[in-house]
Amino acid sequence: MSIPDHDISAYVHAHAADFFADLRAWLAIPSISGDPAAAADVERSAWWLGGALRDAGFPTVEVWETAGLPAVFAEWPSADPDAPTVLVYGHHDVQPAALADGWSTPPFEPTDRGDRLYARGAADDKGQVLFHLLGVRAHLAATGRDTPAVHLKLIVEGEEESGSEHLPGLLRERRDRLACDVVVVSDTGMWGADTPSTCTGMRGLAEVRIDFFGPTSDIHSGSFGGAVPNPATALARLIAALHDDDGHVTIPGFYDGVGELTDRERELFGKLPFDEAAWLANAKSAATSGEAGYTTLERVWARPTAEVNGIWGGYTGPGRKTIVPASAHAKLSFRLVDRQDPEHIDRIVRAWVAERVPAGIRCELDFGTGVRPCLTPLDHPALRSVVSALGRAFDTEILYTREGGSGPEADLQEVLGAPVVFLGVSLPDDGWHSVDEKVEKPLLLKGAEAAAHLWHDLAATWHEARSGRDVS
Repeated sequence: MSIPDHDISAYVHAHAADFFADLRAWLAIPSISGDPAAAADVERSAWWLGGALRDAGFPTVEVWETAGLPAVFAEWPSADPDAPTVLVYGHHDVQPAALADGWSTPPFEPTDRGDRLYARGAADDKGQVLFHLLGVRAHLAATGRDTPAVHLKLIVEGEEESGSEHLPGLLRERRDRLACDVVVVSDTGMWGADTPSTCTGMRGLAEVRIDFFGPTSDIHSGSFGGAVPNPATALARLIAALHDDDGHVTIPGFYDGVGELTDRERELFGKLPFDEAAWLANAKSAATSGEAGYTTLERVWARPTAEVNGIWGGYTGPGRKTIVPASAHAKLSFRLVDRQDPEHIDRIVRAWVAERVPAGIRCELDFGTGVRPCLTPLDHPALRSVVSALGRAFDTEILYTREGGSGPEADLQEVLGAPVVFLGVSLPDDGWHSVDEKVEKPLLLKGAEAAAHLWHDLAATWHEARSGRDVS
């Protein structure tokens, strides 16, 4: 038996003023994790959230210190011992921001303009963390329960905007406390205000710096050019060999574990109102390009890529300096999908480069920390619950997207051994990491409504699945 939509919506809107007052107070804390001078503010943000969670009714709230910046953990067990355990992930740190960057108003003085709230962190991610507190209160009020229908946990880290350096270790160290049946991520968004959607996956990431060394110093190109190996030429040849004429990555083994999109997945992508001209304008580009045989959305969401992030070497100043340079350098990144493994990419890239280093050139490779891809099957019951909850809140069909970027979601899935689903209501124009970041206030309230429905739906679906009933 579902919760009446009106009961949840009425509760959320009756408490909206208090919700936004709390959010403004939290947004005023400049919790910039990338700025060492703001460490005390990140700490203050964590304790602020801890107090808000206690006020919302969570009986267990803890600030977890790390070797870096603190995370916040909260837990609210269900009275039903057989209920599923759900972990909500978010972050309370933010990107740097200053009025001098071009903001219309001070970024840490939250400003309302109509239905929009402007402040750093409004969408990414404080607004989307806080709607869960309103959502769980609405869930309890509408159902008449004293505890949630699920065992509810939250982990809200303080270093996402600076790379989540200590999150994997924290997840492993606290695995028992964070154990769950599903992870709900609200550090995400929707396709559009009129096209609500849920994300079903994110790409992984591998990165490498390649350094080629030739002569021990720059040498005269007239005296020695054409008779000794040139590291810039050798590196340019290597980079040119990275793709074939159809945009496929040529590294042997690169596509190991990569599956083809199903007809159903392509159908769902095709439902999205994709405007390629508008997308190109946002990409600041004049034409699309990439792997042959795939649409633009398929390329950025469901296919692996190899990109040259930078290439440099030799003399680039004014005038002439006719040399054979001593060194040349490049940085590459690889976006990964399906079962691609960053460690596998490390091995095959090393082998591929080694075969192409000419005599007389010394090569050094430096790989960054990899991120695994994250993908939830379309038929997973938890994903169906998210779609149902969003559908109840927005009263329309919910579409499916993916993210082309990478994040800590794969660590959550890998370390905790639980599927990841996405419940976010931010819009593409909310200005994450940019000036004048904002959030649409009505959409945050819709997020709270969706969360209120989700806990009931997940519990019901879980019990139906355990009883052997068809929950498709």
